[in-house]
This record gives sequence, structure tokens and C-alpha cells, in this order.
Amino acid sequence: MKFRRSAALAAALLAGALTVAGCGSGDDGSGPSGAKRSVTDATGATVSVPAAPKRVVALSEPTMDAALALGVRPVGTTSGRGQTGVAAYLAPRAKDVPIVANVAQPDLEKIIDLRPDLILLDETVGAKSVRDKLKDIAPTVLTAKLNAPWRDAFLATADALGKKPQAAQWLTGFDTRVSAVKAKLGANAGAVTSVIRWQNGAPSVVGKGKGHVGETLTALGLTRPADQRGAGVGHSEPVSLEKLDTIDGDWLFFGALGDESTSRKALAEAEKTPTFTRLKAAKEKHVVTVDGSAWNSAGGPLAAGTVLTDVQTAMAS
Repeated sequence: MKFRRSAALAAALLAGALTVAGCGSGDDGSGPSGAKRSVTDATGATVSVPAAPKRVVALSEPTMDAALALGVRPVGTTSGRGQTGVAAYLAPRAKDVPIVANVAQPDLEKIIDLRPDLILLDETVGAKSVRDKLKDIAPTVLTAKLNAPWRDAFLATADALGKKPQAAQWLTGFDTRVSAVKAKLGANAGAVTSVIRWQNGAPSVVGKGKGHVGETLTALGLTRPADQRGAGVGHSEPVSLEKLDTIDGDWLFFGALGDESTSRKALAEAEKTPTFTRLKAAKEKHVVTVDGSAWNSAGGPLAAGTVLTDVQTAMAS
């Protein structure tokens, strides 16, 4: 019922937009008859987008992350995974941006009210299932398939925003930072580095494969426990308390869904489990609480930057 009403509202909005277009508007790319350009989305479809979008709605954490990294502050976005507001690690840049979606679904009426000129999303969120309805509101670009390399997703988002050169420059700077941190790892060079999320009294493995966590750790020359190698089969892989030894390593980056304070509370819970305190990383005080919103969710360039900074702080000399 809600989608039916939203579709009607979308039609009304489009009708209004066409009326304005008939009357003419500026040529700066911000109006309905402004300059346009074509981009290819993750499905191979061609989408006509504003040359200089002014009112962007980012319906996934990676697209919001990428937009902010490029200096674009969307007018609407999604709540962070397991959170009511924007992902905690993005809050310093975007805590006041209206929430118009969550991981499961978008609120079409709220999106219509924002009068966006570009909508960005990817397959990490449920909004992908209502893309046709979103297209009725504004040009909609699916930037990445599920489990796509984060760099490719970043560049695709940048392309939709007309900022691909800036994204390439950002990646060059990031790679320079990675090389600098790697050179300072000293005795921690090649260390076995575990990444887990603690939830509902037990850990889950995250950060495998080509995501922003796994790729950054690999670029730093760090190794992973045996069960954290290769591509992941889903967003996270639960580990039973009877097999806690499989998450051990020289270092263990420990997060929960939420900010670092949430992770610290989760660690206090984990430390009540005897098998956890017997882990090598725990005995050597190499368990590092992190902002789980950056480490344990789908992320983009700013999340990768957070991972790199946390590793540098904990492990680099």
C-alpha cells in the first residue's frame, strides 16, 4: 500500500518536473533541462545523469562513503547496519543528513520529498529490489554488484557523480599511505591478523576477500588465520564458541555493529568467556577494539582509510 502511494507521488513529481522542463531552466546541470551525461551501471545499462548533480540520495553505506570522500554531501541516505542513524564512522561528516532508508528497504515517500536529481545504490541493500520505483523519482545508478571490489565500486560511484579523476587521485594517495604504514610494521610485518564481529554472545568472521578490510590487510602484507582466507560466503560467517581458537592470531581486531564504544562493551562480554581470554592475542594484549561500523559493514574509501589508521596505530612502530 505504501509503495502504491509512493508510485503515485513519484508520478506527480515527474509530471511537475516535465512542466518545469517545458518552461526552461539553467544550463548548469542542476535543473531538469540542465546538462546531462551518460554512465554505465553495474548491470551494463546506460543511465542519463546530471553532469553536476546537486541533490544526491545515497541509499547504501558504500555509496554514501564514496560521495563524502569526494566532497559530495548527499541530501538523504541510509542508516548504518544495526544503527538508527548514519554509520557511526561517517557521522562526523554527515550526522545531520536525513535518513530515508535502512539496509532492508528505502522509504520512497521520504525520498520523493527530497526532490533528488540522482539516486545511488548497490546490491548491499534491499533498495535494489525497488529500482524501478526509484527510477520514477530520479535517475538511479546501481554502482556495484554484491561483493564487487571496493575500489571498483568507488570509481563507479565517482563516475556517476562526475568525479572519477578525483577518485583516482584519492586512491593514489591511499596507496601511498599503505606503503608508508607497511614499511613501519617492523616486528609485526606479516603478522597473522584476525578480524571478527562479536554479536549475540559469539563471534563472526568478517573482512574476507576483496572487501575494504581484506584487501587493505593484504596490501599491508599481513596474513589471516586459515579460516579467514579466500572469499567470504556472505556478509559474515558465525563461529561457534567451541571453535574460538580458529579466530586467534598475533593480532585480533574486534568490532560490533556500532561505534567503538559498542565494541568495547562487546569485548567486556567476550572476556567473560574463558576460551576467549586464553587466545594468544588476548594474552598478549593484542586485541584491538575498533569502530565496527567501518570494519564490520560494507564500506568504501573512508572505511578503508579507517582500517588503515587503526592498523597503523596498533601495529606500526
